[in-house]
This record gives sequence, structure tokens and C-alpha cells, in this order.
Amino acid sequence: MAYDQALAGRIRAAVEAAAGALDCREISMFGGLCWTVNGHMAVGAVGDDLMVHVGTDGLDEALRQGARRATMGERTMGGVVLVAAADLPTPATLDGWVEPAVQRARAKPPKTAKG
Repeated sequence: MAYDQALAGRIRAAVEAAAGALDCREISMFGGLCWTVNGHMAVGAVGDDLMVHVGTDGLDEALRQGARRATMGERTMGGVVLVAAADLPTPATLDGWVEPAVQRARAKPPKTAKG
């Protein structure tokens, strides 16, 4: 699946502002792009959507804010939601999703490289 290049650029800038360019990593994942902090997924660009790891404790609030559950095929991804690019008209609305996701990932112990 292709992803919206303009949305990906906006997400990239928001993640770097929230996490710092050295503290985040951009990788291809889920047919789109994913940004990780401390090795943990924070956000991604999939199709025309922002993918956000909100955790199971943040799921209900995210759905109330207009997000929808993320699925991979028939499987619902736990604690991950999608937000339509159309629902992110300003940098502030995008930051409102990205900053908490970056903080959630940063709060976890860093993952160690598999090898």
C-alpha cells in the first residue's frame, strides 16, 4: 500500500520536533512508514492516514476524538488507531496526536537490537 507523501512529510517534521532527529528512527513498515522512539512504534503513515500507537488505555479517548481502530487484514491492532489526513488540517491537530505517542514510546525502556 502506498502512503501519502505530503502527510508523511508532515508527520516526519512533527516527530522530529517532539522527539529530536537523533531520538527517532523512520522505517518502512505495514506498507507505509513508521517512526519509532527508543525502538517502540509511535506513529506511522499508512495510505491517507496517520497511524498512532495510543495504547489500550488511550483507545477509548482516541475513538471519541474521531480516530478509528487500525486493522491489518482481518486482525484489529491492539492500542493502534488511524486518523484520516483530512482530520489533521493544521500542525496543531497533527501535534495533538504525535506528541503523546512520542512521549508514550519515550517512557518505555529502550528496545535492544536483535542479533
